Amino acid sequence: MSMNERMMHLNLFLFGCGHHRAAWRHPNSAVEQLGDIRYYERLAQTAERGKLDAVFFADGQSNGNVADGSYWFLEPLTAMAAMSRATDRIGFISTVSSTFFTPFHAARMMASLDHISSGRMGWNVVTSMFDAEARNHGYESMPAHAERYRRAEEFVDAVIKLWDSWQADALVMDRAGQYADPDKVNPINHQGEFFLVDGPLNVPRPPQGHPVLFQAGASEQGRALAAKCAEAIYAVAYDLPAAQDYYRDIKRRVKEAGRTVDVPIMPGLVTYVASTEAEARAKQRELDELLPADASLRQLGTYVGQDCSGWELDAPVPALPSLDVFTGPKGRYATILRIIETEQPTVRQLLGRLAAGGGHCTMVGTPESIADRMEQWFRNEGADGFNLMPPSLPAGIEDFVEQVVPELQRRGLFRTEYEGSTLREHLGLAPPGSGQW
Repeated sequence: MSMNERMMHLNLFLFGCGHHRAAWRHPNSAVEQLGDIRYYERLAQTAERGKLDAVFFADGQSNGNVADGSYWFLEPLTAMAAMSRATDRIGFISTVSSTFFTPFHAARMMASLDHISSGRMGWNVVTSMFDAEARNHGYESMPAHAERYRRAEEFVDAVIKLWDSWQADALVMDRAGQYADPDKVNPINHQGEFFLVDGPLNVPRPPQGHPVLFQAGASEQGRALAAKCAEAIYAVAYDLPAAQDYYRDIKRRVKEAGRTVDVPIMPGLVTYVASTEAEARAKQRELDELLPADASLRQLGTYVGQDCSGWELDAPVPALPSLDVFTGPKGRYATILRIIETEQPTVRQLLGRLAAGGGHCTMVGTPESIADRMEQWFRNEGADGFNLMPPSLPAGIEDFVEQVVPELQRRGLFRTEYEGSTLREHLGLAPPGSGQW
């Protein structure tokens, strides 16, 4: 494929009323609709109108501070069954925790959703990270990082075996003979360190063969897992140099793993877009001013692993431990250190940056200036596309679809029509078993 034909991939990352923590407080927010499936269906329809590849739903297994706006209302896989019926072409990707699901349960739900959506599902495999989640699932605390990743690798392996337990032509549906050919439906007899799964799956082979496997890991084990089995990757990159480091490292590891698939890498992107830069900055400031400082300091404390409640808001950020001694999630922490080093913000300014997207790249400006920067990343080994994280919903994705997408299309960087009907086709991924693994 020539450079001119290569197209950007864009996903909409759905999150409550938007990725800015104070978005729900805005008078125009949809906070009253967070339990209304029509809200999510409309967001998916807006993303489909913009010809986006997919809608992505993250997930969590514990409640945050309920007074500060809880973002988990509907369980994502359940919601996606409805959202897929309200759309025709756009893909759907949900987080699935390898620590709290079993492979059979995950394989069955994802296969069912792939059938319901006619081949539009993807799954984002995470290992989960917080003890509050573990304590809802029978664990005293989270298993150690290395153990979680060993479990994740085995989990993926078992899920794929379950999808492969039905051959593509196993269903005969001969009314005078067999419904399915028993020789083409086989147990998997998986016995590993964490899972015992006989199989076969009780859902026939998904339309895509395998729903698309996404992964998002910045740690050494996360990168190794991504290189070995991910078909597309979500990344955190604060700026282009950080994006290039990650992009080049992952592409190298995928090659070294002996895979020929070109795994698309999509960093998170927060955009404030308006017809003038001043207007876009005003949108950002409007949300930042709705932020309650105490709750934001508590959130910062979870990111940096210490109590920040006494930090002076208009003073510089206190010195933080280096990355190598930090025991929490390293990707986000490295980003926070980079923001502090590059921007030298006050505590209040850091909270504003982290309040929308937690340190992901943030672009504030006109459709042209945002398209310029997206193109720079896309052309210079920073991204194959982006996981859009609108600071407010539905306004943020409407702004993007109506203003930025046409600009990307004008430049020949993004599709004007869907060419395929499955998520695998949107992402330019071959069917499983075609030699790309």
